[in-house]
Amino acid sequence: MTVENDDELEHLRTIGRICRDVLAAMLAAVRPGITPLELDAIGARMLAECGAVSAPRSIYGFPGHSCISVGDAVAHGVPDGTPLEDGQLINIDVSAHRDGYFADTGASRAVGTPSPEAARLLDATRKAQYQAMLAARAGKRLRVVADTVEARARRAGFQVIGSLCGHGVGRSIHEPPTVANTRAVAEPGRFAPGQVVTVEPFLATRSRDVYEDDDGWTLRLASGGLGAQFEHSFVVTRGAPIILTA
Repeated sequence: MTVENDDELEHLRTIGRICRDVLAAMLAAVRPGITPLELDAIGARMLAECGAVSAPRSIYGFPGHSCISVGDAVAHGVPDGTPLEDGQLINIDVSAHRDGYFADTGASRAVGTPSPEAARLLDATRKAQYQAMLAARAGKRLRVVADTVEARARRAGFQVIGSLCGHGVGRSIHEPPTVANTRAVAEPGRFAPGQVVTVEPFLATRSRDVYEDDDGWTLRLASGGLGAQFEHSFVVTRGAPIILTA
């Protein structure tokens, strides 16, 4: 969507804050021994208390209130009862809607103490997200995100998973345009003022592709290794973005 007035912006800020706070609480609860199902229950409770509804559950029938991906799973992971182990990487993606407005955010972290490689991957992915989000200004080509993400990944020695992309958001959970992380799949066109989008790079140590698990949801790294993602929803401007989920 494109923001037309202050009322729309305030609704977006509200659902953005909700998603931000839910994600923060879930990430803070991550520790060895806790299960993704227990983490998902935290998110479900908080969403209900805020009058918000899980987007993947309500729109797509996803079997969880949030996507929680562990180990070689990098996206759309189904929360289960397997206890987390020290050193694993976990990604939590929270998207929800309230009063007809949607926001989407996600982050990765280590369970317990990360390996040096995992720590470098998390740092590079977080920086790629932030730098690409700052580059996504009104009038710039959509591919500026891909160029920024690929440059950061290349400098850090990591791969970019090209099939996983950012997107428009606001009035539904997935809207045009596709905001690609690699030049090879970047769409033509430019960012417009007031446009609401997500930037969410997926970086990995070895894999450039993913495959779908037998559960029909979870996306796993095709060549193994570690993967990470960071995501924010924001409003495009001619200057710094209005970050809804920061």
